[in-house]
Amino acid sequence: MKTALITGGTKGIGKAIALAFMQQGYEVVINYDSDEETALATQEEFNILGYCPILLRADVSDEMQVRAMFREFFGIYDRLDVLVNNAGVSLIRVIQDTSSADWDRIFAVNVKGVYHCCRLVADKMIGCGGGCIINIGSIWGEVGASCEAAYSASKGAVMSFTKALAKELAPSKVRVNCVSPGVIDTGMNSHLTGDEMEQLIDGIPLGRIGYPEDVAKACVYLADADYVTGEVLSVGGGFAK
Repeated sequence: MKTALITGGTKGIGKAIALAFMQQGYEVVINYDSDEETALATQEEFNILGYCPILLRADVSDEMQVRAMFREFFGIYDRLDVLVNNAGVSLIRVIQDTSSADWDRIFAVNVKGVYHCCRLVADKMIGCGGGCIINIGSIWGEVGASCEAAYSASKGAVMSFTKALAKELAPSKVRVNCVSPGVIDTGMNSHLTGDEMEQLIDGIPLGRIGYPEDVAKACVYLADADYVTGEVLSVGGGFAK
């Protein structure tokens, strides 16, 4: 029995990733932060489909909460095969209006949250003979986005962190990779007007925006790709290449 924990797994990309791993036979634990109503609704939806994911609440930016989450996880399961660091927040604001608090919050969740989770599972994965960590980046971390400097910088940091940690943990058979979604049909892009979306689609060679399931397929691939580590796998239809 393989296990997977997906942070921020109750909606959007995280929800699709959770379902994909359950479809592959994994025992899945879904992390969420504050929206318990959505978490319970997602759990019920999966129950109807015949799956029984466990919900664990923690703000990934808070080390003590992450420690408590993993204590609870390892009280249920002996090992964690796949960790998907999907939890993240975005910010659309010109740099003049991006406060220090805004910047710190983006980095606390998007970067420090990844650091907390990786740090707190590394020894366990090493002790179990290996594991797989998948960090969710963004195309904006690769090319940058106007009015999203803080978000773009945070996702770029996740990609650099992924490459460094992959080299560090590879001798212990722990693989670390990053999936970099392009323009995906999620709530994070709900602010875009129809014209803005069309302009983005015009820049995508495959001629469509992506769906959460596209990202989920990439995560499942990386979980099984035993000779792949330290890579950033773009899932963006060729956008900005």
